[in-house]
Amino acid sequence: MPRRYVANGDRMLLVEFPEEISKEINLQVHDLASVLATKNVPGVIEWIPSYRTLGIVYDPLQASFQQVIDSLDQIEDLGGHIQASRSRRIEIPVAYGGEMGPDLDFVAQHNQLSTEEVIRLHTANEYLVYLVGFTPGFPYLGGMATRIATPRLAEPRPRVPAGSVAIGGNQTGVYPIESPGGWRIIGGTPLKLFDLDRESPFLLKAGDSVRFRSITLEEFQSFDPLTRFARS
Repeated sequence: MPRRYVANGDRMLLVEFPEEISKEINLQVHDLASVLATKNVPGVIEWIPSYRTLGIVYDPLQASFQQVIDSLDQIEDLGGHIQASRSRRIEIPVAYGGEMGPDLDFVAQHNQLSTEEVIRLHTANEYLVYLVGFTPGFPYLGGMATRIATPRLAEPRPRVPAGSVAIGGNQTGVYPIESPGGWRIIGGTPLKLFDLDRESPFLLKAGDSVRFRSITLEEFQSFDPLTRFARS
């Protein structure tokens, strides 16, 4: 897969893959990230994957911009690494509609569907976490059915509750903390996507797979945070 190297400041190299948002391109991004995790590339400190780019932070006192490129060009076999990084599959319980999902009716009306059909379509697919950003732990999920794609709000809400499950365009995501937001809220999850009391504060990471499961409001209110929600 062809890639291009771009300087982004004095200590970041941006690896650009073809200009499209797709699972195939994102797999290439994570393939390279997986290789960096297993190989000691001189000067490389950390890397940040996104839809079609991989930002690589390096120490210019250990390696120059060109030396990092030369090291990356020597990495030819990217196959086989991605399986380890994509082994996590996370199930997220969601109470849809009502006070938890004030925009569910609008999403249904916009797409000429029933609310039940929106829920069925939203829970039917397995989603890929393309990247995490915007707020701590916010996952941008790809793979949503186009039949429930819905435009964002014209004016963002000043406060969206933590755990809100929402649709923005042809993507879906979960608000990990209370924050402003313009996506259409269709439900809420009792899971904490960001928790500083956990050893690993972020529930999701780029490359994970996610499935949503519909629960009742009563199940939401009685949810046990120790319930097993991740499976390999």
